[in-house]
Amino acid sequence: MDAALLSFRSALCRAVRDFFDERGYLEVDTPLLAPDLIPESCLEVFETRRLAPRGSSGAERPYWLIPSPEIWMKKLIAKHRRSLYQICHCFRNGESSGRFHSPEFSMLEYYTMDADWRDSIGITEELFARLPAAPGAPALPSAGNEGAAAAPWAAAPFERISVGEAFGRWAGFDLYEAAAVSGGLEAEARRLGLDPAPGLDGPALYDLIFVDQVEGALPKDHPVVLIDYPAFVPCLAKKSGDGKTVERWELYVRGIELANCYSEETDPQAVREFFEREKAAKERSALVSHGVNTDYWKLFLPNREGRPFPPCSGAALGLDRLMMLLTGRSTIDGVLPFPMV
Repeated sequence: MDAALLSFRSALCRAVRDFFDERGYLEVDTPLLAPDLIPESCLEVFETRRLAPRGSSGAERPYWLIPSPEIWMKKLIAKHRRSLYQICHCFRNGESSGRFHSPEFSMLEYYTMDADWRDSIGITEELFARLPAAPGAPALPSAGNEGAAAAPWAAAPFERISVGEAFGRWAGFDLYEAAAVSGGLEAEARRLGLDPAPGLDGPALYDLIFVDQVEGALPKDHPVVLIDYPAFVPCLAKKSGDGKTVERWELYVRGIELANCYSEETDPQAVREFFEREKAAKERSALVSHGVNTDYWKLFLPNREGRPFPPCSGAALGLDRLMMLLTGRSTIDGVLPFPMV
């Protein structure tokens, strides 16, 4: 990485911190190692071991590198009930290195109290309007900021498209009608020329069709927020009033997934059931198993003063991908000081 890019990375992080500091968010710094993680069957993790001190009779203890700071930040929210943000390194095993992925990457994660997913879209739009201009990039005036928006798409409002609408527009079928029929999603996948492996469940078939038909077709000349994700795809987001969708969105810029957001699920029983389902799925398929805190759901019980876990919305944004897009690079490796090989 040359000096100009290194300086821009510093300016980008400073702009992000200024944005959240001005709005009263508390910056936190949580551990990169954890004795247990939120089970997510869609990703793999790195394991390491804490050795017993020399000469002691203690045993080794396994730890895992975090794929996200969520597990720590939720604990801080339960205790302090503050809007929080963090820029940290995260780790996901089995990821390719190069174009859009790196096994070690930088994440911006922010939680807003008394907010839902709609509020988080607006907050993220405001953040984009404050991004600094990259070296050599044309500057655009940005409302409320004496600096400049980083790129034409950074100053543009986000287009909202529901996942159901996206499937109808680019995959050519009604997602929820197909998902309600046994074999419906598999039949649609085959109609589209895909060859799903035997035994794929609904979420896996959804993902197969989404990646092949929808993701690459999203508009690339302005940011797009996919909203109203199907409830049959597991995540820790609140269910919408219709029961078939959840309060979740993902941001795409130039066709690249950049951010993921929920209205956070705060019902203790729903959190407990999610952990049990994902833990079972992880045990069946994970290449690297990890510890799961079976008492994590208790964070969402009322505290000693009888106050429940606060309503909030959390978003996670890939900082390396953002920098890649702002600087016009085609790969993440092009914006990492020390890319992995």
